[in-house]
Amino acid sequence: KAAHMTQEQLAGLLFHSLRNKIMTLADDVIVYPAHGAGSACGKNMSKETVGSIGDQKATNYALRANMTEAEFVKEVTDGLLPPPAYFGMNVAMNKSGIESFETVFNQGMKAINANEFEIVAEETGALILDTRSNGDFAKGFIPQSINIGINGDFAPWVGALIGDVKQPILLVTDLGLEEDTVTRLTRVGFDNVIGHLKNGFQAWKEAGYEVDTVNRITADEFEKEVKIGESKVVDVRKESEYEAEHVEEAYSRPLAAINEWVKDINPEEHFFMHCAGGYRSMMAASILQARGYRNFSEIEGGYNAIAKTTVSKTDFVCQSKVLKA
Repeated sequence: KAAHMTQEQLAGLLFHSLRNKIMTLADDVIVYPAHGAGSACGKNMSKETVGSIGDQKATNYALRANMTEAEFVKEVTDGLLPPPAYFGMNVAMNKSGIESFETVFNQGMKAINANEFEIVAEETGALILDTRSNGDFAKGFIPQSINIGINGDFAPWVGALIGDVKQPILLVTDLGLEEDTVTRLTRVGFDNVIGHLKNGFQAWKEAGYEVDTVNRITADEFEKEVKIGESKVVDVRKESEYEAEHVEEAYSRPLAAINEWVKDINPEEHFFMHCAGGYRSMMAASILQARGYRNFSEIEGGYNAIAKTTVSKTDFVCQSKVLKA
């Protein structure tokens, strides 16, 4: 039934479930959330792993006592992003059956030396996924590889940016994190990891193969170079983050929608690009460079660093007012 309902209709059902079943419980009833901060299954979710009905009544914007159904539906759906493509694929996989974890895991744990790595990538059409930190990636990476750091909202971003759970994937990880990376990918249905670079990126460098880099600048350098009204600044944070505060005249281009806005980039026009701290903007940078765009400077430390400079910014608007997506 839910598959044929709009998000507004589903939100209406949720409104009544909360009021008729959840909010009638005693305030001291313990709450263990099914999803947490960063999950694509909702928005504005807390990072807390346990709470109480009373706490939620006091702090959760969606549980205001005087809230109407219309207000609830508008607030919980406003700015809600479409579900990642892999959600539907996961449903199909669950219905049709999947390979055993052991089979998938052993395939992903295959160590491939640097001399064979590029050959395997070309023969299989594999995407090279580099899960190192954005700082390490910026300094050097295998050309055409995509950066999604393991120390962040890794699995949700893999699902949002790669989409096809059957895409063959080759991994470049920090040493010792191969097992964790393969495991986390399988949890969201990406079970076609065909191996990882033996001894990590250092082995690639030592073998003398081509290395690419990202033009990353500091916020102080950005402050010196940017000319508000003339320079183009691209903000890849969520729209709600942008609405709360942003660089004057910056363009909002959320990372989650990069496959839509990338086609509008003028390869002859330079632009500056940032997120909140560098995690998402490096993902965007890697995707852009893999598609041939090099006409940008990515800002280290993102808006958190820019905020400490004198670069012109809009006045801050409390996140609770813009309902962070």
